[in-house]
Amino acid sequence: MDDAPACSIERSLQVLGERWVFLVLREIFADKHKFAEIQSSLGIAPNLLSDRLKLLVEAGVLRTRTYQEPGSRHRQSYHLTPAGQELQLVLAALQQWGDRHRPRPSGPSALRQSCSTGQAVRVGFVDDDGRELPAEDVAFVMNTEPGA
Repeated sequence: MDDAPACSIERSLQVLGERWVFLVLREIFADKHKFAEIQSSLGIAPNLLSDRLKLLVEAGVLRTRTYQEPGSRHRQSYHLTPAGQELQLVLAALQQWGDRHRPRPSGPSALRQSCSTGQAVRVGFVDDDGRELPAEDVAFVMNTEPGA
């Protein structure tokens, strides 16, 4: 019997539901891949960082690569998998929400922009025809299909 929660939000939160997870991912998106870089940037306890990285690797969000600096032992660096890359949208949505509803007096710490044009971008709901929809026009509807 499958004991995983039926709700995909709940299943996602089993991996992503702790604040340090998103902060670790933010650092990896910012090209910090080594344990020491991430730990130093966040000021997180090493055991906590170790646990979060292990969880993200086990969940298929990150993969490890072995590297060795001259005179040192082999170590692991952490890199996004395709599933991890998709979380950029989630981080951008959190950032956008925070910029709007929890703004800093000095303004946003980072901006979202197109790599190809430099234009500002925002996260939104888009239908199958590519049209953006206002959030008020989007509903979460329960799936009533058998086995759902």
